[in-house]
Amino acid sequence: MRRLIMWNLETVDGYFNGSQPWQLDFHQAAYGEELEQLMTGWHKDTQGLLFGRTTYEGMAAYWINAAKTEPSAIGDFMNRVPKFVFSSTLKEATWNNSQVIAGDPADGVAKLKQQGDGPLYVFGSAKLCHAIAQHNLFDEYRICIAPILIGDGEPLFRPGVGRLNLKLLEARALKTGAVILRYAPAPTPPAAKA
Repeated sequence: MRRLIMWNLETVDGYFNGSQPWQLDFHQAAYGEELEQLMTGWHKDTQGLLFGRTTYEGMAAYWINAAKTEPSAIGDFMNRVPKFVFSSTLKEATWNNSQVIAGDPADGVAKLKQQGDGPLYVFGSAKLCHAIAQHNLFDEYRICIAPILIGDGEPLFRPGVGRLNLKLLEARALKTGAVILRYAPAPTPPAAKA
């Protein structure tokens, strides 16, 4: 079965996006050579990316153009890798190697995890991450905490997921001051006896 990994950057105060759509300038506080090398290494065995519609459209607009103006290993990867877009409104996905999956995201994700091997990643896509986390379908959470507070924005984790215990797999500090946290779901501890 494929592993499903969430990869996101967020601020110390818990925002993965600023108060305006695609307000991601805080990413610069985390980026550097170390993070780029880590991400490039993760891409080597990635078998697909999962997106919600909004993130898909923004990523497609950026990476299609970046491939023409600023070729890079990450750009090549983004344009080549299979992409699965979970949307009830998007009818077709025109970015290279993309497929729209309609219907209940949890069902679609569960089916994708059964097909093939090699990890799948979700980038951005807070609404999709919420739906996946509600059904405990992530095998790993990778979160890069950027060393910045922005005071307002869109939170990565929203109310309604419910309690989910996590086990720390790794905490890695970067030279930029960012910290990468890797967690796996952990069993719920037994209730305390009265």
